[in-house]
Amino acid sequence: MDRKIERKTFPWKNAALVILAIAAVTIVGRLYSAQQDGKALAVSPQNLTISTVKNGTFEDYIPVRSKVTPLRTVYLDAIEGGRVEQVLIEDGTIVEPGQPIVKLSNTQLQLDVMRNEAAVTEQLNNMRSIELSLEQNKLSHKRNLIEIDYQIKRLTRQVERERVVYQQGSISDSALKENEDLLEYYRQRKVVTLESQKTDTRLQEQQLAFLQETGNRLNDSLKFARKNMDNLNMTAPVAGKLSGFDIEIGQSIERGERIGQIDDPSSFKLQASIDEFYLERIDLGQQATITRNRNDYTLRVSKIYPQVNNGQFRIDLVFAEQQPKGIRRGQTLQTKLTLGDPAEVALIPNGAFYQDSGGHWVFVVSEDGSSAIRRNVRLGRRNNRFIEILDGLEVNEKVITSPYASFIDMDRLNLKS
Repeated sequence: MDRKIERKTFPWKNAALVILAIAAVTIVGRLYSAQQDGKALAVSPQNLTISTVKNGTFEDYIPVRSKVTPLRTVYLDAIEGGRVEQVLIEDGTIVEPGQPIVKLSNTQLQLDVMRNEAAVTEQLNNMRSIELSLEQNKLSHKRNLIEIDYQIKRLTRQVERERVVYQQGSISDSALKENEDLLEYYRQRKVVTLESQKTDTRLQEQQLAFLQETGNRLNDSLKFARKNMDNLNMTAPVAGKLSGFDIEIGQSIERGERIGQIDDPSSFKLQASIDEFYLERIDLGQQATITRNRNDYTLRVSKIYPQVNNGQFRIDLVFAEQQPKGIRRGQTLQTKLTLGDPAEVALIPNGAFYQDSGGHWVFVVSEDGSSAIRRNVRLGRRNNRFIEILDGLEVNEKVITSPYASFIDMDRLNLKS
């Protein structure tokens, strides 16, 4: 008897279950691996700079580019404005104190000075008139006293004679009384005149002192007005080299406008712009050095400008002893500014990684060189060559010091050739 043979089918259902199971295990494994290792990226070590942590002497300094400027500068500002009538010297000339530089004219100022002179002269004349009047009043008092004394003497003698005659009965009592009353009148008038003279003398002395003080102020005012006219003829206040002097005949100069400056032609200082990061670490008196013609020259910080512009502030450096020969204004010199004393510490070379990580973390290469792991560190001082390690790295460990911009968000780098 024939038997029907059933055809066997492939177990698709079971295969699908196996595939799903394998995929699930793979996904779970990758998730676990990602959870353990974080974000990873394969990077060729040929594109990286790998440096070794070493012990060494850290010199705490920063290199700065400084500009040669005159040690002393006197600015020339127009005290009074006006029109340029005559330019007496040229820019770059060595001048002496009091040497004429430029002549200005100012019609309005000349008229104002003339009016001031007239007003002062009038007030001085008024003052002289008052002084004359006071002197005349003093003379009038003296004349009155002389007249009163004369009358007192005359009446005294007359009354004495009349009293003798009165006793003889030759004159009446009324005639004697009249002359006695007139004598008493002049005596009382003398007392009043003396009091008046004393009071007038005191007041006159005070008024004369005030008038003299006023006269002195008026004379000072007149001198000041005339000096304003003299300011139109500008002269060099000090000796030195005139620079920034660029004016032409007929040009109008405003009051207070700067027309140039006089620089010390032989003594110089350096001005440097420094990143604001170092503002708290720089103080007056700190030392700096420059090398010129194979000789080292020492400078010190003489002034710190606290204003920060475009992330930088300025300092002035003066030479401690002698300055190099042959330097000129505007020349740029490479300067090494010392921030602290040298110290033996763990170091890594300074690199572009610092700008990307801010010095808070680095990529540390494993011992076999197959990977680099992100690690938090604490870095300290740095100069143009090295960075001081405070915590997080050991000597002989290897660190990536090239830029991190391409993998700044990664936690692990796989280093494959």
